[in-house]
Amino acid sequence: MPSLYIYSPSGAVRDRAAFRRAVRRLQAAGYEVAVDPAALARHQRFAGDDDARLAAIERAAASGADVALTTRGGYGLTRLLPRLPYDAIDAAACRGMSWVGLSDFTAFGLAVLAQRGTATWAGPAVMEDWAVDAPDDITTACFDDLAQGVGEGSGWRLPLSDLRAHPELAAGWRVEGAMLWGGNLSILAGLVGTPYLPSVDGGLLFLEDVGEHPYRIERMLTQLLLAGVLGRQKAILLGAFNRFALTPHDRGFRLETVVAWLRAQLPGVPVLTGLPFGHVPTKVVLPVGRPVDAMVEGRDALLFWG
Repeated sequence: MPSLYIYSPSGAVRDRAAFRRAVRRLQAAGYEVAVDPAALARHQRFAGDDDARLAAIERAAASGADVALTTRGGYGLTRLLPRLPYDAIDAAACRGMSWVGLSDFTAFGLAVLAQRGTATWAGPAVMEDWAVDAPDDITTACFDDLAQGVGEGSGWRLPLSDLRAHPELAAGWRVEGAMLWGGNLSILAGLVGTPYLPSVDGGLLFLEDVGEHPYRIERMLTQLLLAGVLGRQKAILLGAFNRFALTPHDRGFRLETVVAWLRAQLPGVPVLTGLPFGHVPTKVVLPVGRPVDAMVEGRDALLFWG
């Protein structure tokens, strides 16, 4: 089985016992696991101060592992972007290392794509996916495929509401060689106007978020819309937006309202929902910064990168 290097570039690991349980699970699955010496460090809410977390990224790049896997997200990478060891990260990727993470890792993936054209992977994290009571079978299978170099694509079932909103999909829809990119909406929107947001035309942009009320989701989407990001894409793929609470004040304003509004702003750009990715147990692994083929057949949405 492949080798993993586990490191903490963002928030501090809060449950050390759960972390050790997750490491044992990965080892039991056959992985050769190396844990960064500062993986359990803590400084304020971070996994070490900025210098310590930068050093952990450098050790990950030099480790020679097949996969560099984050312990968790949280917050912390955005403040490191001007100092990331971009050349070392890119060199490791060129040697075959897969950089994998989600949530706050979006800042890392988009920055290295913008600065060096380096591709990374949006996928699971140690605490999110292996420290839980029962790791998800689909998530772990997708990660296994990536780690073994046999992953070729992914797919999901579209809700009927997508087909009603985009009747043109019924005749079949296909895009070839479009860059797949994106990640956490809050992190991505926060990079607008900086040199760390890639300029992608004709891409497939996937988005997810957690703990954000629908009006906040709409506000961030509006920022991307007004910045010209959304209108330049071939399609917008929406993953999970969860762990928020509606209030009586909303008076019917909900996530579906935001999706309908977004579609009205983007005539000719399909907005597809149900992508199995985000802060949910079942998530696929997605390449960030790689060309993919996409198609819709009936209610099946498919992505191919193999």
